[in-house]
Parts: sequence; C-alpha cells; structure tokens
Amino acid sequence: MRASFLYVLLVLLTVSWGLNVIAIKIVVSQFSAVTITALRIMTAFLAIAPFLYYRKIFRTLPKSEMLSIVAIAVFGVLGHQYFLSVGLEHTTAANGGLILGTVPIATSIAAAIFLGDRLTSSRIIGLLLGFFGVAMIVLAKSSGVLTVSFGDLYVCLAVVTQAISFILIKRLSENVDSAYITSLSQLFGALMLFTLSLGLEPEGLQSLSNGTTTAWLVFLASGIISTGLGHLVYNHAIQEIGAGKSALFLNLTPFFSLVGAYFFFGEKILISQALGFILIVSGVLLGTGAIEQVWSKRKKVKGKAGHFTSHTN
Repeated sequence: MRASFLYVLLVLLTVSWGLNVIAIKIVVSQFSAVTITALRIMTAFLAIAPFLYYRKIFRTLPKSEMLSIVAIAVFGVLGHQYFLSVGLEHTTAANGGLILGTVPIATSIAAAIFLGDRLTSSRIIGLLLGFFGVAMIVLAKSSGVLTVSFGDLYVCLAVVTQAISFILIKRLSENVDSAYITSLSQLFGALMLFTLSLGLEPEGLQSLSNGTTTAWLVFLASGIISTGLGHLVYNHAIQEIGAGKSALFLNLTPFFSLVGAYFFFGEKILISQALGFILIVSGVLLGTGAIEQVWSKRKKVKGKAGHFTSHTN
C-alpha cells in the first residue's frame, strides 16, 4: 500500500474514531455496557473475517506468537474496550474523546519502557504538557469545583491499556500479518468480554430488547467501520510506518469527538476542555518526537543546500 494512500486512510480513520466515541456513548446508554461491547467486537471480527479468508492468511501460530495475540486481546480489547465503555457511561463524550487523544503520548511512554526508545528533553516536556492537559480536563468542571470523575479515570485506563497493546502489536507484526493479529485479538477479546459480562451483567442479554432502531444502526456502524475496518487499517499502519508515526494521526480524534459531542448531545465546550485540547496536541507533537523529526529534516535540507552552494561558487 502506497504511503500517501495510507496517510489518507489514517486521516479518515481519525474522523471515524472521533465520532465512534459518540457512537459508543449512544450504545451504552441503551444497552448493558459490557454485553453490547462484546457483541460489537464480535461484529467487528465477523466484518473483517471474509477479507482474511480472501487473502488466505489463516495459519497455525507457534505458542509464543499465540500468547502474544492473547496478550494483545487482554490489553487492546478486553481492557481497553471495558474501561472505555464503562467510562463513557459516567463521563461526557467530549471528555472521553479528549482523554483518548493522549494515546500517542501513552504510546511514546510505553515505547520508551518496553522498546527502549530514547526520551529527549523536548519529548519529556511534551509528555508533561499532555499530562497537564488531561489533568485540566479531568479536574475542571463547569461548576468550577475540582472533582475527579469515575468515568474519566476509566477512560484514562483505556488509554493505558491501548498504548500497551500498540507496542505488543508492533513487536508481533514483524513476524505475523497485522490483519491476522487484528482478527484473532478481536475474536479472543470478544469472547473474554462476553464471559465477563455474564458475571457482571446477568440481565445483559435481556437489555438487547430495549434498543431503538437508531441505536442498532449506530451499533453496526461502530462495530463494522470503526472497530473492524478501523483497527485493520491502523494495525497495518503500525506495521508499515511504525507505532510512533501512526499515533500522530490520532491528534485529530479529540477534535471530531468534541464536534460530535456538541452536535449530537448538545454538550457545551468548556474553556478548560479547549485549553486541555491545546496542551494535549502540543504534548503529542513534542512527546512523539514529531517536532524533532521536522527540525532534523530541515537541517538536512539546509545542509545539503549549503554543501551544493559551496561547490558551485
């Protein structure tokens, strides 16, 4: 896949994932959160299964690689989707989307811990900016009282678990097709979530009869487009251009979450949320090393230009 086309897909993905926060908020408001999340992930798996069958990439994996996929399912599906769905029951869609915007920062920290990536002074400053941005969103409310929302904390945990899964995917994708990783982790994760739902939500399956037609359409769109095809594209991008560069595109996700929360739920955009968004985006650009990469390329271009000029004089 050409890099330019992959970049376009990643931009479209940010729109989908930003609005997916709105979709999940709608779905968990009408159904039992963990039960409907398990079904949404299974829908995602069923949506991409024909694609995998067509490409004939199903194969038997050695024990070590299978254990890695199970770990990705635990962190990237069971952990991330559980904390996200339950968290969005107890916080606003705007807050949820903004906090999810720190995934690139969390991924950079995870890469430094697990992959040995070097954290320069500018990247550390970026991480701190992102942290303060999240703190501003989580603590500041429209009432002016500093409080910590249970839902916000759960969304923060969703960020951590997803970042860990991205690092595991990067490692495993060196030997296993990213599409295969996506499908198996979604299958295993959906089964884990459904098992968990049987204990946490005994009436979960009965709640499915309460949903409106709109809720079911949103459910299908979320499962097929955002969760199924979306993760297929993103995990492929991790394999092709790396976890760091792929994470940069997620900068736009909080913006679309904010816009969606305003238009679909009438949520007011607070000054603290706007400032938090600015801090998070600034933190991501610094914390992921994007600014350093730009400056490094400019220096190389200037250096080549200077070298060419000196030889032509």
